[in-house]
Amino acid sequence: MKILMVCLGNICRSPLAEGILRHLSRERQLDWEIDSAGTGNWHVGDPPDPRSVRVARENGIDISGLRGRQFGTEDFDRFDRIFVMDLDNYRDVLRKARNDHDREKVQLLLDGQQAVPDPWYDDALFAPVYRLIYDACEKIVQAKPSKDTL
Repeated sequence: MKILMVCLGNICRSPLAEGILRHLSRERQLDWEIDSAGTGNWHVGDPPDPRSVRVARENGIDISGLRGRQFGTEDFDRFDRIFVMDLDNYRDVLRKARNDHDREKVQLLLDGQQAVPDPWYDDALFAPVYRLIYDACEKIVQAKPSKDTL
């Protein structure tokens, strides 16, 4: 299973999601490839936001070595599932979809139409955002999705 986590800049939410899901999948000995990307190009090559690094580290996960990259059409070919953090990310990713098969791979990380809040402007949001993402990633590993369940 190859899973991509996507947010706006790939420095706050999606690196957290990548690190958390990678950690949980390793704990459960799942042979998954996990990556993250942003819909924008502002932070390509940059490390995650120090506040994301800190909250991850406080929870035993090291995301400091990750680097930002931008989502591209080729990601539809590389990944089986693409989880996005909010409706803007969802629309931006779907704009790059070439067909229904691409579109079927994309879904919001949280159930329903709920968005993972962007903590960029509020330091107090990093811990609650971590928890939201952790809980969502826990559901993913419990469900053990496969390519065949798309």
